[in-house]
Amino acid sequence: MTEKMVPGTAIPYADSNGMFAMFRPLIRATDGLTLGQVCAITGLEVSTIQNWVKRKFVPRPVEKKYHERQLARILLISALRDGMKIDAIGELMTMVNGDADDVSDDIISEEQLYDYLCHAMADMDDRLPSAEEVPALVEQITADYAPPDEAASRRLRSALTVMILAHTAGRYKQQAEKWFEQLKEDQNG
Repeated sequence: MTEKMVPGTAIPYADSNGMFAMFRPLIRATDGLTLGQVCAITGLEVSTIQNWVKRKFVPRPVEKKYHERQLARILLISALRDGMKIDAIGELMTMVNGDADDVSDDIISEEQLYDYLCHAMADMDDRLPSAEEVPALVEQITADYAPPDEAASRRLRSALTVMILAHTAGRYKQQAEKWFEQLKEDQNG
């Protein structure tokens, strides 16, 4: 069995409560992360992150430093990209929080959204949920969410449902690829 990673990173799971909190001390101590540090955390290529910033999926770094908002958005996109097309992920993120560079239209912080996704993934343990189970899981993990209005609450829950299903689809895809590789080895062995 492969080691379970924090969604969107190259970091092994340690604890599921407030997963983004593990990054805050590092970000604050260094007054932001360099692109190289973000790549080390996520396992992504420099060009991938730069492309996401250029396409306005991720807020622009400030003085070449990535802070909480940018890192959380990168982690979310990275966690979803095995199960959704990148343009659809960008559109989904816009549906949740509007313009990536404008916090005034946000219905939730990027960090809290990432924590909700991590919470859902941790609750699943090694058992992937069925599509029918996901809405109840979303209700449970967003119970503490204080929306600006009821429409925002519905939008967040719908978007989080999409995110969990996409992440789950990505995990199924990874499992299928492993089984396929094993089949090829067995066939050639």
